[in-house]
Amino acid sequence: MKKDATRLAHLGNHPFDNHGIINPPVYHASTVAFSSVAALSNRMPDVGERKVAYGRLGTPTTFAVEDTFAELEGAAGAMAVSSGLAAISLAMMSQLVPGDHALVVDTVYAPVRRLCDHVLSRLGIECEYFDPAIGAEIATLVRDNTALVYMESPGSHTFELIDVPAVMTALDAYDVVTVFDNTWATPLYFRPLDHGIDIVVEAATKYLGGHSDVMMGLVACNERTHASVRRYRDLVGYCASPDDAYLVQRGIRTLDVRLSRHRETALAIARWLEGRDEVIRVIHPALPSHPGHDIFKRDFAGSSGLFSFVIHPTDEHALSAMLDHMSLFLMGFSWGGYDSLLIPYDINRFRSVAPLNDDGVLLRLHAGLEDAQDLIADLEQGFERLVAAKR
Repeated sequence: MKKDATRLAHLGNHPFDNHGIINPPVYHASTVAFSSVAALSNRMPDVGERKVAYGRLGTPTTFAVEDTFAELEGAAGAMAVSSGLAAISLAMMSQLVPGDHALVVDTVYAPVRRLCDHVLSRLGIECEYFDPAIGAEIATLVRDNTALVYMESPGSHTFELIDVPAVMTALDAYDVVTVFDNTWATPLYFRPLDHGIDIVVEAATKYLGGHSDVMMGLVACNERTHASVRRYRDLVGYCASPDDAYLVQRGIRTLDVRLSRHRETALAIARWLEGRDEVIRVIHPALPSHPGHDIFKRDFAGSSGLFSFVIHPTDEHALSAMLDHMSLFLMGFSWGGYDSLLIPYDINRFRSVAPLNDDGVLLRLHAGLEDAQDLIADLEQGFERLVAAKR
């Protein structure tokens, strides 16, 4: 198999099917015309069948990014939808019916918890949260009606790692579908399907798009789940815009070089933060100080630009003095773009099984594509303001 950098430069491109144009063109379409009654009859797809027949069902633009993502994840097929959360809801709702029980990691992306607690619960689906450190003991939580296990590793904000091989071995005896959010690592650094996962979801909004200007999600499936997920997608009307599909396909071309820069910058900042008196601990899976570092070294090919750190307890005035006046770090949600971000987060509002036990303030940092030393200087000045405001 060719190296990732080579594959990223060529997957999904068919220039000689498009007059030699290297990038797949953007097809804007709702109506697709048919030349005859026979053509109409032959080209109208069955539910779950991929054909150019109506804009919502996809065009060559969306097919290109779907095929690229499927190839990168080693999947039977992939589907593009309007956001990362849409990808997650598609994956879960396509596999669950009233009366089912789902196991969801406690460190999940907060909107997934809201989906479970406020949407799935109304449909008669029970979601039970589990500690990411559970490993093989997950078998003790499986019930007769358990239909799905949802994982995200590293976990949102606190970056706990799941021992995926241990979990998957324990689940071998049960007929459950497994779903994995792979947004942090991307298929370059972790391939869940290679570990036996059934469905992979990723917010293409983040690293795949890479420029903080796209909303899109992708779902990749193995042979077991591909048909059911695609059929559900078509039945409920999930789709992605052609412009966003084009931008994500273009972003994928530079994923390897961008992710390398994000990784190197984040590690430089994380190591610097470990030496700061203001910091209680740095939460980065690639650091030897991380409790899950051995799992990271075993399972992941690299790290990305997102991690957290905890500073000593402080009041809102001092925290604002630090964060309100950063010159390079922005405060904003999402991540994965060229910009660097820094936000405080009260994680225990969204945990029920594995709370954060530090007394300090958690800050989530995304290292963008700026120079690492410039970002460190910005943080250093921020710490100086923090300390001055606490006097």
